[in-house]
Amino acid sequence: MEDIQDTNSVQIQWEQICSKLKTEVGDTAFNSWLRPLEPASIEEGKVNLKVPTRFMRNWVVTHYSDRIRALWNKYNPDVEDINFIVQPIQKEVGSLRGIIRSFEKVPTPKPDTESFAVRDASVNGASALDWASDSLGKDSISAPLDPRYTFENFVVGKPNEFAYAAAKRVAESKKVSFNPLFLYSGVGLGKTHLMHAIAWEIRRKDPSRTVVYLSAEKFMYKFVRAIRYKDTMAFKEQFRSVDVLMVDDVQFICGKDQTQEEFFHTFNSLIEDGRQIIISADKSPADLDGIESRLKSRLSCGLVADIHPTNFELRLGILEAKAEQLEVKVPEKVLEFLAHKIATNVRELEGALKRVVAHSQLLGGREINLEMTQDVLRDMLRSYDKRITIDDIQKKVSEHFNISPKEMHSDRRARSVARPRQIAMYLAKQLTNRSLPEIGRKFERDHTTVMHAVRKIEELLVQDSSMAEDVELLRRMLEN
Repeated sequence: MEDIQDTNSVQIQWEQICSKLKTEVGDTAFNSWLRPLEPASIEEGKVNLKVPTRFMRNWVVTHYSDRIRALWNKYNPDVEDINFIVQPIQKEVGSLRGIIRSFEKVPTPKPDTESFAVRDASVNGASALDWASDSLGKDSISAPLDPRYTFENFVVGKPNEFAYAAAKRVAESKKVSFNPLFLYSGVGLGKTHLMHAIAWEIRRKDPSRTVVYLSAEKFMYKFVRAIRYKDTMAFKEQFRSVDVLMVDDVQFICGKDQTQEEFFHTFNSLIEDGRQIIISADKSPADLDGIESRLKSRLSCGLVADIHPTNFELRLGILEAKAEQLEVKVPEKVLEFLAHKIATNVRELEGALKRVVAHSQLLGGREINLEMTQDVLRDMLRSYDKRITIDDIQKKVSEHFNISPKEMHSDRRARSVARPRQIAMYLAKQLTNRSLPEIGRKFERDHTTVMHAVRKIEELLVQDSSMAEDVELLRRMLEN
């Protein structure tokens, strides 16, 4: 019998076992899960095999460990057990990171000609290593982070202080008492800024942690692609071996059943392993229409933080901070005017200030004052001057359908009353920035009734041309 402590002997034995395994499990499974393994040593009848990631170790232990043990015992009766060690594998290029870099230089086959054989050959049979590369800092699946979106640049006020404090706690601590963190708000109120800030802070404090930030749309795209090319195991490896998973705009997967199923299992796997998950959406988990109940339950099990609409003080603070970043002196009266006029969307608020500053600089340093601001933003301010309220909508819809405004709040279910009420709810959702619960209160209903009304009118607009004409006419009358 060969000296089993000799490294070359161990390698030879492993190569013989690999040859047998490849025949048994096939090229695709072998290249994805077994080729990346590397023998380290044999000590007291136990073989130590190095595995690049925890996810891969769990998969190999579940599906292949018994067969590997039996084959090794056949080649070497002294071997009684196999020990899988999670450790980046060292090769001639120096490290797993080096292997991954070498793979990056290989051209990617076109999707319509791509086959398993081509993909396996393109990465020298190490596709699982390529997918697992994020654990070493290569964020190929992570969207780029905006360097402007940091905690230092986030202006804190009463409407967002709770969400800010929760985000800071997650970013500064490896273990928090709430997981996941779920941030939600309307458009342009800062949830994406906080998501980026968390990612920047985690990377700054501990560069070894793998942080992946992406949109729900990109998650779905990658999942669909994995199904198309029958590479779902590599997809699972990619997402379930990260330390922090951040998914923006999760409402995008509403109604996407297969994507929700995979996201659900990814969510559970990460939570069970103690990894951090951070989610953002435009509604609370309970209000996400088209999301499975079990996924809603998981999303709600951590901390749900709402970013409320801005108040005047916060908007003024944001404008002052933005003017300082732009290194331009803007009169206080101009900032106060903008903070009063543009009250719903921080992006539009910042965009208005940039527009005024650019106008001043491009016209040779024209003085920024109230008159100039009103002139430059004339079109934007006109739209803000015409603010539609739910009361306006109820009144106009009642007049159009010849019913009493009180019927909007009544319990009558006759179609002559119920349909106009649903149209009013639909228009309130489309033409105001009020939340579903707020709209419901104006009709003395709960938010689920409003959700049902919106869905019903959306269906009827496609099916009933006269209904579509009525709604479009009402919309024009309210907007003009």
